[in-house]
Amino acid sequence: MNEYLLTTNEVAEMLRIPVATLRWWRHEGTGPKAFKLGARKVMYRKSDVDAWLESRYAAAEPVA
Repeated sequence: MNEYLLTTNEVAEMLRIPVATLRWWRHEGTGPKAFKLGARKVMYRKSDVDAWLESRYAAAEPVA
């Protein structure tokens, strides 16, 4: 796998949101796809975060 992996902190920083919000989205199943690496380490593939962000953008209503 040559995919770039991101930590929870890195994704939160990238999206400019609190880590707690990202954790809540993961709990609710509404955020970017994540997986556990080992028993506790949660990781994100950058392509999954980018795809999730693009889908949110495509579904967004225009802001006046």
